[in-house]
Amino acid sequence: MATPTTLSVEDVLRVNGSRRFAAAMAAASPFASLADALLAARRIWLNEVDVNGWLEAFAAHPAIGTTSPSVPKWCKEEQSAALSTATDSTAQELAEWNAKYREKFGFVFMICASGRTTPEVLAELKRRYVNRPVVELEAAAQEELKITELRLAKLFSSEPTVPSTTAKGPNIQSDKAADRIRIIGAHLGALPKPCANKAPEITGSSNRSRPPITTHVLDVARGSPASGIEVHLEMWKDVSTPPSFSNKDFNGWVTLGSSVTNNDGRSGQLMDIVDNVAPGFYRISFNTSKYAPAGFFPYVSIVFEIKENQTTEHFHVPLLHSPFSFTTYRGS
Repeated sequence: MATPTTLSVEDVLRVNGSRRFAAAMAAASPFASLADALLAARRIWLNEVDVNGWLEAFAAHPAIGTTSPSVPKWCKEEQSAALSTATDSTAQELAEWNAKYREKFGFVFMICASGRTTPEVLAELKRRYVNRPVVELEAAAQEELKITELRLAKLFSSEPTVPSTTAKGPNIQSDKAADRIRIIGAHLGALPKPCANKAPEITGSSNRSRPPITTHVLDVARGSPASGIEVHLEMWKDVSTPPSFSNKDFNGWVTLGSSVTNNDGRSGQLMDIVDNVAPGFYRISFNTSKYAPAGFFPYVSIVFEIKENQTTEHFHVPLLHSPFSFTTYRGS
């Protein structure tokens, strides 16, 4: 059996510049596996770190395309594809758009750049630049989470977890932190205040305000939301035959997304926000054994079908769970 991995605050600051995130991850360790660490990271980042913590993490990143010698090693590795495909003209254009973005939103453009070329990064920057600030804040937080997950994998690899000299990166621009927080605070204050425990919903150019498939979990034995339950959403991709009672072959399922329920029992985003969801068969699964180890059900999977004439509708598939029973329904 592998030895559990203990993470220090300094270890986690190499992964994510939010001190609140680092402290919570260090407190949650040791982790038996990378999978357990990733699950904890997603829960902490989406449910426990506030806007100030998100902004602190963003501030630890250089602008995409920066070639300064002071750029941390992992940032250079993650941006290697972009840097190797940049020309003088695209590098200049990227710098100009980085400045426009920061002026509008108050923080650096966040993108998980691994494997992305400069044209791809530029296209994504321009696409997201038209977002409403509160939408873009959440999009940036999701990109930070992707980077965090990649870096956690590096920590769990054979590379020694020696604290980086750049771990104090978030303090370098502390004189500008108040400006960034004030910009975002003004945007958030102009909108209805969301519940503090609500999982972020990321939107782009779609007319929807949330993904077409959502869920939440209620613990009916306790009479409260069920937090910390891992959720997976899959779609059946085997066009030759549909899933059925007589065809239980699991090879046709392809994962669309996963999340962990927050303090309200709601999952984060499980799929992209699109105007028209693809028709077909979907399966949403809940890891109930970890939530209720003494319960009867090791997991719960719900299979449902979206028909051709339903692609613009919303599908809310909640789980009402107790240790010895569960039920579901199609909600709104």
